[in-house]
Amino acid sequence: MSRPPFKVTEAARPDFNAAAEVVYTKPPLPDFRPGGGLNSLPNADAYRPESAFRTLVPEEHSGAKLYKLLMGAITPRPVAFVSTVSKDGVKNIAPFSFFNIVSADPPTIVVSVAPGEKGLKDTARNILDTKGFSVSIISESWVEAANLAALDAPPSVDEFALTGLTPRASEVVAAPHVAEAAFSVEAELLHHYTLRKADGSESNTVFLGTVKRIHAKEFIFDEKDPYRVLTERLRPVSRLGGIAYGRVTEAYDLERKRWDDIGESEDVQAALNGKGSANGTNGH
Repeated sequence: MSRPPFKVTEAARPDFNAAAEVVYTKPPLPDFRPGGGLNSLPNADAYRPESAFRTLVPEEHSGAKLYKLLMGAITPRPVAFVSTVSKDGVKNIAPFSFFNIVSADPPTIVVSVAPGEKGLKDTARNILDTKGFSVSIISESWVEAANLAALDAPPSVDEFALTGLTPRASEVVAAPHVAEAAFSVEAELLHHYTLRKADGSESNTVFLGTVKRIHAKEFIFDEKDPYRVLTERLRPVSRLGGIAYGRVTEAYDLERKRWDDIGESEDVQAALNGKGSANGTNGH
């Protein structure tokens, strides 16, 4: 089934709500009890254990179909705007959503880079050659520029110039970070590993990087806590399925319980004894 041109679809949608603030609400069920399972949201019944499942064996499906499936389900994904420099000094930046932090001490991040049509992408090759890279967190104020950097430009193209973003010199690695970014890190290559497909051909290269410097704009911090970054100021974007990006406009806190505080409670004991919550299933 053919789709209409992107600009036709885009034109039919409402304008971006630039005035939207990040609002913190109560969680879906503030009075959740141990053993309760599903909450009482209107669509909760769709998640009941007896709902219909489909099971897929990856080897029976093409890589393109698996990509579409997994990218649509494993969401939202944080996006790394990775900056590297080639051996010849050409700067490269590109967004990657196969990215996350894997350790706070030592501070360590992971980025996975898929191969290009002709082998390693510039990002992967540059990291292997120079043993370092920078990562900037993409904010809403420059998301279009970051997206343009995903263009399959020739290796000789300076994506900083292409996107209109500004390189800011790093202190430890050769790769600059983005001056417009409110949060960036410099990372030295710790380890890399190349995954292989069933036929033996190379797939993604996974890079672990040790964070050596952190650069953050002053305005993103809570004035009462120098280590707390406020989401409503950072305005990070995420990747969803297809070509969709997500934003944070609502959030809620969930209290982290301690076993010493609730382990012997009536609710917990009832749940462990197979009796559900003390007042029955939450919301059902």
